Amino acid sequence: MPNGEMKGSFEVSLKELEKIVSELEKGDLPLENQLKAFEKGVALSRECMKRLEEVEKRVETLMVTPEGKISTAPFEAAE
Repeated sequence: MPNGEMKGSFEVSLKELEKIVSELEKGDLPLENQLKAFEKGVALSRECMKRLEEVEKRVETLMVTPEGKISTAPFEAAE
């Protein structure tokens, strides 16, 4: 999957998730529609988290060795 496609898909999913959250916060939807929106929001949230985890695995941190050479190391997220 090309980087642009993943980014676009992630951003589209995130925008859709934000829209769902906004609609749910208003409380104007009937209960059944709220439930459907919530379920879709949970699915989108999981999808976004999965994409973030995939990207995190691919990120490498550039480091300079004591000899002045550039090396790479796997990205380790701060917890």
